[in-house]
Amino acid sequence: MMIVVTGAAGFIGSNLVKALNERGETNIIAVDDLERADTFRNLVDCDISDYLDKREFIERVQRGDFARPQIVFHQGACSDTMATDGRFMMENNFRYSMHLLQWCQQVDTPFIYASSAAVYGLGPIFVEERLYERPLNIYGYSKFQFDQAVRRMYPTFKAPVMGLRYFNVYGPREGHKDRMASVAFHHYHQFRHEGRVKLFQGSHGYADGEQRRDFIYVDDAIRVNLHFWNRPASGIFNVGSGRAQSFNEVAVAVINSLREANGQTALQLKQAASQGTIEYVEFPVALRDRYQAYTQADMSRLRGAGYLEPMFTVEQGVASYVRWLLRHA
Repeated sequence: MMIVVTGAAGFIGSNLVKALNERGETNIIAVDDLERADTFRNLVDCDISDYLDKREFIERVQRGDFARPQIVFHQGACSDTMATDGRFMMENNFRYSMHLLQWCQQVDTPFIYASSAAVYGLGPIFVEERLYERPLNIYGYSKFQFDQAVRRMYPTFKAPVMGLRYFNVYGPREGHKDRMASVAFHHYHQFRHEGRVKLFQGSHGYADGEQRRDFIYVDDAIRVNLHFWNRPASGIFNVGSGRAQSFNEVAVAVINSLREANGQTALQLKQAASQGTIEYVEFPVALRDRYQAYTQADMSRLRGAGYLEPMFTVEQGVASYVRWLLRHA
C-alpha cells in the first residue's frame, strides 16, 4: 500500500521521506508545489514512487482516483509567519487540510498533520487546550482553525487523526526556507561569512540574547511522526524538546561546532560577546507586540501517548546539524 507525504520537498516532509526510505518504504507519493523548483534538491537522495503537484493531487483525491493509502503524513503548508495574504493562507493551510482530513475519514486511513506552536501566540502557557491558544498572525490562525475543526469532528472519526504542534524545528534540508529558516541555519552562514553571529538585544524582560524558545531538532520531529504511525492515538500533541533554551545558547553551539571543525578551542558566551563573535543588534520595534520571547512545550500529552524517547538538547542537535551542513557545503 502507498504512503502519502504532502510537503514532501519541504523541510520536515523531505526528512520524513528519507526516514521512511531508511525503513524500507519507497512506495511513497510525494505531494508538493514545485513552483520554486530548487526545493527538488531535498528529494535527490530519496526514493519515491510518484510526484504530484498539490493541486493535481487534491483534484484526483476528489475524483476518487486513489486506493486507500496506508497513512497520510500531511506536512505541506505555507509556514511564513510574516505573510499577509490571509485568503491564500486559509485556502492553503485550512481548506486544503480539510479536504485531506475528510478523504482520510472516508477511506479509513490514519492522518498525521503538522500543526504549530504559533497557535499559542505569546503564551506563557503551552498546553494543548483552547484556553491557551491566541495566535498572533494569519499563519498561526490558519493552524488554529484547523485544530479547532479537528476537535469538533473527534466524535465522528473512524480513523485516527494526530496533530503535531511543532515548536522551533531546525536541521538538515531547510535551506530553501530563506528568512524562515532556523536561527541555527542563519548563525552558521553568518559565522562562516562574517566571523560573527547577530542576536537581538534584550527585550520582553530578557537580557541580550536571552530570549528563549523550545528548539527541536528535526530528527526528533520525524521520530514522533513515525511513533504515531506505529501507535496511532487521536489527539493534538506538542512536539518540542520540553526545554526553553536561549538564543545565546544556539549561537554558542554553532560557533563552537564550527571552531571544533577547524581545530580551535571552544568559547564561553562572555568570551564570544567580548571579542565580537556575537553581536547584539537593536530589537525591531515592529516585532515587539508579536514576538514569542519565550516558548516551552508542555510534553505531558506526548509522553502520555507513549513517546518516551529523550529529545536532543540544542548543544547536541546543533553539533549534528553543523556537521551535516559542512558535509553538504
